[in-house]
Amino acid sequence: MLLVFSVAVSCTASAPAVEDSRAEIKEMVKNNSATLIDVRIPEQFNENSIPNAVNIPLADLASHLDFLKSQKEVVVFCNKGIQAKQAVEFLRKNGVENVHDGKTLDNIKAIKNEK
Repeated sequence: MLLVFSVAVSCTASAPAVEDSRAEIKEMVKNNSATLIDVRIPEQFNENSIPNAVNIPLADLASHLDFLKSQKEVVVFCNKGIQAKQAVEFLRKNGVENVHDGKTLDNIKAIKNEK
């Protein structure tokens, strides 16, 4: 019985998402080699974001797939990192391979402000 359970669990477990190292994200952000996508709602974006970031709310990503696929690299971020992670998963499932999880607005700001 235990064998059946372990086989069932192993068959349903999904592969862990590939995470970029902080160094990789840092290099893309500092060198301006990535398009920064703020996936928060427009009101939050208008209050506070990163210069030159593009606002594409999580709910609207599906209508911007061609644009995102055409970018060299894409780094997504939000307030707490939850929506950014969801955005990365959604985009990768929909063929956007050049997307990276920048996690939070504060993380991206910290990278931008490093000397």
